[in-house]
Amino acid sequence: MKPLVVVVGSFVQDLAWKCAEFPRAGETVIGTFVTGPGGKGSNQAVAAGRAGAPTLFIGAVGRDVFAEAARKFYRAEGIAACFIEKPRHATGSAAILVNAAAQNEIVVALGASAHLLPRDIDRALIRGAKVVVCQHEANLPVNAHVFRVARKAGAVTVLNPAPMRSDFDPAILALTDVLIPNETEFVALVNQLGTMPGATLTEETLHALGPDELHRLCQGLGVATVIVTLGKRGCFVSGRGGGLFIAAHTGLRVVDTTGAGDAFVGGFAAGFVESGGDVVAAARLGNAVAALSVTKPGTAPAMPTKAEIKRFLRRVNA
Repeated sequence: MKPLVVVVGSFVQDLAWKCAEFPRAGETVIGTFVTGPGGKGSNQAVAAGRAGAPTLFIGAVGRDVFAEAARKFYRAEGIAACFIEKPRHATGSAAILVNAAAQNEIVVALGASAHLLPRDIDRALIRGAKVVVCQHEANLPVNAHVFRVARKAGAVTVLNPAPMRSDFDPAILALTDVLIPNETEFVALVNQLGTMPGATLTEETLHALGPDELHRLCQGLGVATVIVTLGKRGCFVSGRGGGLFIAAHTGLRVVDTTGAGDAFVGGFAAGFVESGGDVVAAARLGNAVAALSVTKPGTAPAMPTKAEIKRFLRRVNA
C-alpha cells in the first residue's frame, strides 16, 4: 500500500541509562542500561505506523552496526523505510538519562542525519502522501525542500520544531500547514518572531494565558494550525476558527517520558489521515498515543499499537 504518511528526519540509536537521580557535575551514579532505535523522525514514523497509517520513513544512516539495527527494526515492524547511506559519517546516537521520576536529559549526536541533503530525497516517495512530517534533527534545508515538494503534491505539511535550533529559518513557516511545538519551542518561536510586542514570553507566563490570548499568539506565527503540546496539561489546538484546550489523559503509571512528543506527532499524523483531515480528532488521537507511550521504557519500542490504542480509548470513553 502506498504510504499516506511520510516522515523525513532522523534515525538515532538510543543509548539510555536509568538512575535514581541525575548525576551532579563531577558525580558518578550507578544505573541500568538499555539501547534501541530512536531519533525524532524515526520515532514519529513508528508512532504513525503502529497507529495504523501506511507510513514511510526517510532518513540517513552510516555504514555501521547501528544502521544494520535500524534496517532490521523496520523490517520487523513492517513499516516502509528509505535509508540513505552516508559512509563517511556514523549513524546518529543519543545519550539519554532517565531518573526515578521518569524525567529525562538527552544529548544527541546527529551523525549521518545532519548530512541528509535535498538531492537525497526522491520526489516520487512523497507523491501520494496525505501528510508529510519534518523535525529539526536533520539538515534543516532538507525540510524546506521536502515541504515544497509536498505542497506541489497536495500533501499537508507538519513541522515539529524540535529541538529548537539557533539556525532555524522562519521562512519555512510559510510552507507549513500544521506546526506542533512543545512549550519550550513555542516560547522560543514567539520570542524570535516578536509576536508578543513589548514583552518576552516565558513558560511561566505561557501557562497563565487563557485560551483567547494563547490563540492570538499561535495565529501570530503565520501558520494556519498550531498545536502546542503542554505535557501533563494536554495540548492546545489553534486554528482559523479559534482555540481549544484538550486535556491530557491521567491516572496512567508513567515509566519514561522520553519520546512522548514524538508519539503525539506520529499519532496526530495517523489521526489526520484516519479522520479525513479533522485536526481536533487527530490531536485527540495524538494525546492518546503520547499517554500510552510514557507507560513503557524507551522511545520507538514504546509506541502503542493500533489495538492498544483502541482498547485504551474504549476504556476512557466508556
